[in-house]
Amino acid sequence: QVQLVESGGGSVQAGGSLRLSCAASRYTYTPYCMGWFRQAPGKEREGVAIINLDLINTRTTYSDSVKGRFTISKDKDTLYLQMNSLKPEDTATYYCAADYARCSMLSDNMAYWGKGTLVTISS
Repeated sequence: QVQLVESGGGSVQAGGSLRLSCAASRYTYTPYCMGWFRQAPGKEREGVAIINLDLINTRTTYSDSVKGRFTISKDKDTLYLQMNSLKPEDTATYYCAADYARCSMLSDNMAYWGKGTLVTISS
């Protein structure tokens, strides 16, 4: 079990940058997978970026819509999402998620979730 708390959301103009953080706590074992998902008003939750924390072969995956602009990383107990060249369509609530068995961009495959942080991009 792991507790996740996001921070770093806010309002910026298009073209700007934000860095989201997700502090993980209350866990005994490091999750197998952690990631960022987002949900815009009236839309389904979608995967943004995930990181497979396999000790031998750590891998990252990005959605096509953010590839080249967003970077997921992890340092000790904190997961980050560096977001550059932001667009109005990136406006959404961003959620941090984790799982101990699966690693995919499908939100149904993640067992643990934070409460989200709102990102608003103005044109």
